[in-house]
Amino acid sequence: MKPVWIVDDDQSIRWVLEKALTRENIPHKSFSNPNDVLDALEKDTPQILISDIRMPRGNGLDLLQNVKETHPLLPVIIMTAYSDLDSAVSSFQGGAFEYLTKPFDIDKAVELIRRAMEQSERNQSGNKEMNGWRQDSTEIIGQAPAVQEVFRAIGRLAQSHSTVLITGESGTGKELVAQALHKHSPRAKGPFVVFSTAAVPKDLLESELFGHERGAFPGALTLRRGRFEQADGGTLFLDEIGEIPFELQTRLLRALTDGHFYRVGGQDPIKANVRIIASTHQNLEARVAAGAFREDLLHRLNVIRLRMPALRERAEDIPVLARHFMLSCAKSLGVEAKNLSDEVLKEISVMPFPGNVRQLENLCHWLTVMTPSNVIGVSDLPADILAEANEQPALLQGESSSHAQLAVKTNSVDWEVGLGRLAVKMLQDGDPGVYDVLCSKFEKAVLQAALEVTRGRRVEAAQRLGIGRNTITRKLQELGIND
Repeated sequence: MKPVWIVDDDQSIRWVLEKALTRENIPHKSFSNPNDVLDALEKDTPQILISDIRMPRGNGLDLLQNVKETHPLLPVIIMTAYSDLDSAVSSFQGGAFEYLTKPFDIDKAVELIRRAMEQSERNQSGNKEMNGWRQDSTEIIGQAPAVQEVFRAIGRLAQSHSTVLITGESGTGKELVAQALHKHSPRAKGPFVVFSTAAVPKDLLESELFGHERGAFPGALTLRRGRFEQADGGTLFLDEIGEIPFELQTRLLRALTDGHFYRVGGQDPIKANVRIIASTHQNLEARVAAGAFREDLLHRLNVIRLRMPALRERAEDIPVLARHFMLSCAKSLGVEAKNLSDEVLKEISVMPFPGNVRQLENLCHWLTVMTPSNVIGVSDLPADILAEANEQPALLQGESSSHAQLAVKTNSVDWEVGLGRLAVKMLQDGDPGVYDVLCSKFEKAVLQAALEVTRGRRVEAAQRLGIGRNTITRKLQELGIND
């Protein structure tokens, strides 16, 4: 077995990976800069290469490019502490096997290394996998694991023409993902056309989508090309597809099936070469069950599904998003950017933000316009936001006794502190089975949250929790949870 090569200017990263690979009996060799790697490649080749992106004496992406030119079958894992979409884009553009964000879990890193080694062996046997990606700018920002998964998905779909269904709550950035998929696709030079089902009057939907001939109906004074024709050679983004009327779904299904459609009042079929990306905040499976959405249309749309996480699932991204929006709002208004104090960042980081990223952006716009000082404090926040933050939801529910109900301020005391206080109270009261009681309450809260996020889909809930299907079924029965 050839060794794994590690290149990183950070000695601590090299040391951690070296120790982990030694423990796994995987041979390895380390470098502190890309230039030494290029010199070594003239004499030998590794099993796989693991490289940082930003280093004082060279760039990992340049190294990736050089390696792929001379050793196209060599799997390369890119490491970076700068976990933005552009880094992921650039990594996949150069043909990286995978993208590893720092700090990383060492066990997961070793698992990834083993997968790359297996890929290397397959490549040496004659199988070849190539990834392509074209770099561009984007407004998708985030370092949370859920967002990084979206970045990876966009990278893997770069050269694909597949239909994509983007799901997620309102305000999570579904259209931004659609734009990124288009910009980094072979259709990037073609048009990106948005059709918002909810924004068009019901009686005009068919005409707006497929166009109409002159005289097709009263007021149709000229021929009009619909969104399908406008998007020819590019991408058509069907926003909030769940809102489309049932009677129009049949025509849409036909257009998606063979690419042909008719203008309203038209006699001749029209062919359009269009990639479809759709989005929805609704549970389409539930709408199918209710008879409001065609099952065959769902299958046609649901080729690749991407889920945008809610902002509350990526709370660690709130400070960087807030700073970004403060700068962008100030720039758009032509004023000096205001700074958010540490207290404000801490305050908003624990807010629920039911309106997600859009609500956070609106808050930053309000603060830019309405606050007089350059440094924004907690007292500068809108009254409704402060009122929402100061609500005290019960930490645990389902017990009527006073010790089983503990209100915790979301902006000051986290759930772990509240749980600890509850445990102290129960122990002082001499309650029996404190450990089992608290564990069951914790499990029930987590399972209910998972079912809420996945809208009752047990298999998906189990996958997100990292447990088996049989386990979640047994737990739901034991805890009396009816999903």
